[in-house]
Amino acid sequence: MDMVLRPHHGMCFQFFEGKGYSADFTDHMGRVIRELTGDPNRPVTLTLGPDPVCEGCPNNRNGVCDTPEKVRRYDAAVLRLCGLRAGDSLPYQAFAALVEQRILEAGRRDEICGDCCWDAICRKKLEERSNG
Repeated sequence: MDMVLRPHHGMCFQFFEGKGYSADFTDHMGRVIRELTGDPNRPVTLTLGPDPVCEGCPNNRNGVCDTPEKVRRYDAAVLRLCGLRAGDSLPYQAFAALVEQRILEAGRRDEICGDCCWDAICRKKLEERSNG
């Protein structure tokens, strides 16, 4: 069964280290990531609406995001750079590889989500990858 996924969460998953808005949120996000990485061929359908990660987010107020313009901008950029569209379905592993190659390895992460409150974590982990 496909998992619905916001495109920018494909970037968040690359850097997640168990930190987040709350213990409940980080536990929830960790479960979603483990579910997808445990079955890398599981199809994901890219959406511009709420997904399972959003369910645990404190910025989600009854299914509506507190920062809709920001997440729409993030999602649109990931789709554009990966050559995908909302509604596309592909194996999680293939989506993660596109994010890695076309955004992270290409040095484009900062232009997409450099204004995210978690930017420092992602920036540090990306530097560690480059130096490691």
